[in-house]
Amino acid sequence: MNQTMALDLMRNAFMATLKASLPILLIAMIVGLIISVLQATTQVQEQTLSFVPKLVAVLFSLILFGSFMMNVLVSFLRESLELLPKL
Repeated sequence: MNQTMALDLMRNAFMATLKASLPILLIAMIVGLIISVLQATTQVQEQTLSFVPKLVAVLFSLILFGSFMMNVLVSFLRESLELLPKL
């Protein structure tokens, strides 16, 4: 394995991680922003008010985007395993 192949593998791993985690992180960020705006307007500073909706949204998004995330990770694994004979 030369340096170019190692860098390509690292770049592909980074991109697969980004693709797999981005939907969950975006949904958590959007729900957190909405909850913080609601807390600021109503001046209710309860900690569980921000935690529970984010938890529900992340669980729902895992159910919704789970197959997409699995496909991204499986395709990365397949590409990585195809590189093994070239070592």
